[in-house]
Amino acid sequence: MAMRQTPLTCSGHTRPVVDLAFSGITPYGFFLISACKDGKPMMRQGDTGDWIGTFLGHKGAVWGATLNKEANRAATAAADFSAKVWDAVTGDEMVTLAHKHIVKTVDFTQDSNNLLTGGQDKVLRIYDLNKVDSEPVEISGHSSGIKKALWCNGDKQIISAADDKTVRLWDRTSMTEVNTLNVASSVSSVEYIPDGEILVLTYGKTVAFHNALSLELIKSFDAPASINSASLHPEKEVFVAGGDDFKLYKFDYNTGEDLESYKGHFGPVHCVRFSPDGELYASGSEDGTLRLWQTTVGKTYGLWKCVLPEELGSENSDSIYGTPPEVKA
Repeated sequence: MAMRQTPLTCSGHTRPVVDLAFSGITPYGFFLISACKDGKPMMRQGDTGDWIGTFLGHKGAVWGATLNKEANRAATAAADFSAKVWDAVTGDEMVTLAHKHIVKTVDFTQDSNNLLTGGQDKVLRIYDLNKVDSEPVEISGHSSGIKKALWCNGDKQIISAADDKTVRLWDRTSMTEVNTLNVASSVSSVEYIPDGEILVLTYGKTVAFHNALSLELIKSFDAPASINSASLHPEKEVFVAGGDDFKLYKFDYNTGEDLESYKGHFGPVHCVRFSPDGELYASGSEDGTLRLWQTTVGKTYGLWKCVLPEELGSENSDSIYGTPPEVKA
């Protein structure tokens, strides 16, 4: 019997959704933040997509958004030449960090004391959030705009990807470049997996897995379409990818076999991430929506309820569970 994936649709944004991130698992579950060109990042309950709140204050497109592990802090990177840190419980803006150009990426250290930023001015900055009036530490070396910058190796090092077709590893203490990886075309996304120090990179139709410290290639696969984002499941058995053909693909991490593909968006997929429990993955699209997809189709989880085939009408016999309610913002 064919399994039919029924994604939850999270509406509320009015422009393309360009970045998303999950928190860690907290006593209150886990949470999802989305960055959107409408300038209004949103926070949701991670397993249901239920809207919690919107962070108001940016004056331009928000290109990057992240939550800390505990989900009590959010950070956003925007076209208004600023990064902001927010109280993710109250929604209040805590600090605005002025930059000289568009900011594309933000990342907290594990203790939430420092924020890493990067953007169009090619400079990586490390802010001490306990001393926000002090000047940030600046690291230069990229020759064009930085797309993504992430802490790695227990926050001792930084990985960054830029439009100069390089991925670079930096040492936090010496502020020097330790390693460089040259890629065939500009990297469209970077995911960092601390368990095993794995980098998931996408560029062109390629999804490549590298060691985060040596930058050596572990394996790479080519997808049927140009890919904008990919994410590796916590158990490292499968990975998902989305791109220009509006589809979400799920591949076997060991063999690269295309396990399933779903078309659920009405525009290119810009970002995709697995939840911290691995039960679902979220995608954000040019169509202005976020969608949540089940890793194991038909499992009772979140708003998905498992229904036995005989409980359904005959016209629904190809599906083994009911359709969840649409999530409204």
